[in-house]
Amino acid sequence: MTFQGWALIVAFVAILLAVTKPMGLWLFALYEGRRTPLHALLGPVEAGFYRLSGIDPAQEQGWRRYAVHMLIFNAVGLMFTYAILRFQGALPLNPLGYAGNSADLAFNTAISFTTNTNWQSYSGEAAMSPLSQMLALTLHNFLSAATGIALAFALFRGFARREASGIGNFWADMTRVTLYLLLPACFVIALFYIASGIPQTLSASVDVITLEGARQTIALGPVASQEAIKMLGTNGGGFFNANSAHPFENPSALTNFVQMLSIFAIGAGLTYTFGKAVGNVRQGRAILAAMLTIFLIGVAVTYWQESAGNPILHSLGVAGGNMEGKEVRFGIAASSLFSVITTAASCGAVNAMHDSFTALGGMIPLLNIQLGEVVVGGVGAGIYGFLLFAILAVFVAGLMVGRTPEYVGKKIESREVKLAVLAIAVLPLVILGFTAIAAVLPAGLAGPLNKGPHGFSEILYAFTSGVGNNGSAFAGLTANTPFYNGLLGVAMWIGRFFIIVPMLAIAGGLAAKKYVPETAGSFPTTGPLWTGLLVGIVLILGGLTFLPGLALGPIADHLAMIRGQLF
Repeated sequence: MTFQGWALIVAFVAILLAVTKPMGLWLFALYEGRRTPLHALLGPVEAGFYRLSGIDPAQEQGWRRYAVHMLIFNAVGLMFTYAILRFQGALPLNPLGYAGNSADLAFNTAISFTTNTNWQSYSGEAAMSPLSQMLALTLHNFLSAATGIALAFALFRGFARREASGIGNFWADMTRVTLYLLLPACFVIALFYIASGIPQTLSASVDVITLEGARQTIALGPVASQEAIKMLGTNGGGFFNANSAHPFENPSALTNFVQMLSIFAIGAGLTYTFGKAVGNVRQGRAILAAMLTIFLIGVAVTYWQESAGNPILHSLGVAGGNMEGKEVRFGIAASSLFSVITTAASCGAVNAMHDSFTALGGMIPLLNIQLGEVVVGGVGAGIYGFLLFAILAVFVAGLMVGRTPEYVGKKIESREVKLAVLAIAVLPLVILGFTAIAAVLPAGLAGPLNKGPHGFSEILYAFTSGVGNNGSAFAGLTANTPFYNGLLGVAMWIGRFFIIVPMLAIAGGLAAKKYVPETAGSFPTTGPLWTGLLVGIVLILGGLTFLPGLALGPIADHLAMIRGQLF
């Protein structure tokens, strides 16, 4: 560990905190449907969309209607993407003549991008045409991110409204988020990336002569535009197989820093938006404090372990930290920080190979996803996931003080607790269940390239990433098979929508309740005690997934490294 490494971490947190309030205020304006400086230019576009589609943005929707519209929208988008990928070979903008994806790969990829997971069982530059990258994949990067933010707005309204039957309008929320936040922000970020050397072209490749005199074909494409929304929307799917370790996706330390900041910017801003929505910004600050506490612990452990290096190599006289699978232009500190950020959010982009991290260094990204990716989390998904944990935290606090729990002026009763438990229980049940299936069937055991504990970790990480809608991987797993494409596709769909529907039911129930003012007996939900309780609840419930796989996975792998054994 170095001073420069810690300075990078401190600078990242400081700048993140500086942008949290401005981002939160912009999101709050969209949450309320108020005018922004961009309305003068884009307002007619929004109004035209409503006229063409026959949507009344002022018409409120109950939670069931909101959920049905959201599910239909995502299902149609999934089928559209599946068709594009299957018929890719017959479509235009395919200069290299890529054939259509197989049925199982198209199924997996369509679900992956619809659910904001962006798990990739393929090599982007060798399997996807520019049309598929732009129309099938980048389109979903915008829409899946906008869906997450819209759903967060719906839950905010559940807490903020009093005796109301509606939680907003799904189509209005989606349109405003896409038009006034994601598109303009990504336009600016994409221009920065282009100026930094990231390609943006419809040319599929270019032939160059190397220093050795050989001819090499280098893949190109509309990279900068996909890179911008990939990070800002916490999507993570790379244009190239190496993702953000590729110099055409992430050429410098500056672009790396901007990408890390992009991943967290909206998620952190939504904590401030929540505080504004419920009329108490300290509520949002308490949530952000709990998120950053868990985040910084994870960064410290990962950076410590990667800097300590591999004891096997040390025994052979090779000193220094673990640089295996890392880019020299980033180094250990930036790679460790990136790995924790991308898995604390539901991004999944990588600038280093997590499979090459030390056992305990790779354990933290795995744990981040298993916590439900609520440590800042994905755009929208992070804050609504964290609020589910907050509901359980006030329930526990209520048990301790012997009264019905309250949170931001709403009574938290048995219905809300049951629905929150149902949503949170999806992760451990599906992750561990699907991992168990893959760990005993021949088709599942054929995937890992490593044997023993590390091979098990590769399987566990894949289903953790799929159910958690992250998309990163321990790259030692061969996942482009009918077995893994099919099972991971189902896992991604369950991990996204089996949490969303109970969450919307909670939002609808809370919106209909009366406001309950705080009294001397109310449990305070803004101070250090509340922040500590939130951290404890998240870590304990995250352990439901983490602990059963711990002995066979990272800990066993770490002990094997200490003994000097390779698996």
